[in-house]
Amino acid sequence: MRRVYLTLLLCLLGIQTLFAQDDIFGIDTKARNKGRKSQSNIGNIFRNAVSNFSFEFSTGGSFHTNQMQFSSEIPSQYPISQYNNLEVPQTVGARDTVRFSSNQMAIPINLGVKLNLFNTLVVGGGYSREFGRMDNLRGGDFEFQFESGNYTLDRAFGSIGLVVYDARKRAKFLNWRYRQFSSNNFYMQSEKNQRIRQNYPWKFLIEADFGNLYIRKNFDGRILPSEDPFYNVGLRIEREFSEYARFFAKTGVEFRNYNFRTENFDEIQNIKQNLYFAQVGISISLPGTKRCKVHGCGVVMRHVHDGIEYRGSSIFNFQNRKVGQWY
Repeated sequence: MRRVYLTLLLCLLGIQTLFAQDDIFGIDTKARNKGRKSQSNIGNIFRNAVSNFSFEFSTGGSFHTNQMQFSSEIPSQYPISQYNNLEVPQTVGARDTVRFSSNQMAIPINLGVKLNLFNTLVVGGGYSREFGRMDNLRGGDFEFQFESGNYTLDRAFGSIGLVVYDARKRAKFLNWRYRQFSSNNFYMQSEKNQRIRQNYPWKFLIEADFGNLYIRKNFDGRILPSEDPFYNVGLRIEREFSEYARFFAKTGVEFRNYNFRTENFDEIQNIKQNLYFAQVGISISLPGTKRCKVHGCGVVMRHVHDGIEYRGSSIFNFQNRKVGQWY
């Protein structure tokens, strides 16, 4: 009997020694440095840092409204004409106030880079090109005419976003919601844990952009962007395809100003422009974890070799798949 116990003990020690090293797939099951992404300390710091950066591309459309509260000592130097009630000739007199307005459309193309800070704040910047039209402004029986109807402008901007709801905040909400149930209520605790472990790919952010305009093709040579920066605020909704790739939609409103100047530089007419926009795009994060290239390793989930973490799938796939995600 002692020989049997001794034989079993030696077998158990042998199995433990085997799995304490490498398993049959060459995967280190007991990494000394969990989450390490590089052999060198500098490389590990660098890979952990770059994984917080993402690049994005988006486009969409915007409907813009334009308003000018016109008043001048010399209204004759402005391109104002009568377009309505022509049988009764009229002119704009000195110090008369006319409210001009118009509506049109624009199409932006945006490129940006974002930095994720603790899954709470997202800061970044980008560059955008906008193609749009600008109709003549009309007010009462008068029309304020521009030289051309088309314009092209560039936008250099910074951005900041606040994460208001995502998978982590959902988990906290579920913990709060199930707080009324005793820890001995195994049914409700099991239900809570299952809901928390569910994949929740959605993220909601309140985002604001601010920056400067650079006109490339002007709708009127007498128009200049205001020295004040433009700014916008909107709601951004993201849907993750994986830990590194996501689709997003954003809608909001943007505020900016133009100045109309004539030969009399002491007098400026301000045009206020509000844009109501909707955009869609894709965002891709830089992978901090290297793709596994170990010969013979077919693991598709995130795993470890010799203490270094690797990913087993494309950045467009979830690395740690759950039931129903094995595609």
